[in-house]
Amino acid sequence: MTDTTLTKTIYLRATPAKVWAYLTDPDKLAIWFHKPKTALEAGAYEMFGSESGDKLMWGQVLVAEPFTRLEYTFSITPMGGKTSTVKWALEEVAGGTKLSLRHEGLPQGEEAFDLVLALDKGWDDHLGRMRASVHDS
Repeated sequence: MTDTTLTKTIYLRATPAKVWAYLTDPDKLAIWFHKPKTALEAGAYEMFGSESGDKLMWGQVLVAEPFTRLEYTFSITPMGGKTSTVKWALEEVAGGTKLSLRHEGLPQGEEAFDLVLALDKGWDDHLGRMRASVHDS
């Protein structure tokens, strides 16, 4: 068996630099995702619920190449101590940025399917909020 991978791509009417800020800046992350205490850069991170303040996810930033690529390990309580990897790729296109997400290393099988469904929906919801905020600012 191989691990499950989620992939998403959206287009944003914004420069790669602006999109990068939404992926790494605590205040921008709080708008569409979860809020870390410091900007995402190489090393350990934790993210907290913007309203609850509860620790929701944690891991290690593996790659932080401004405006092009961000990769980090991803753990949440429902994963039972297992770790997956989130990879973001930013590509400048005419009129804006193509943002691609690859969330890999997720557990598979019937017992893990509800978690995969929840993460799949969660990424859709988060990316929708990012799109709305980027386009409104």
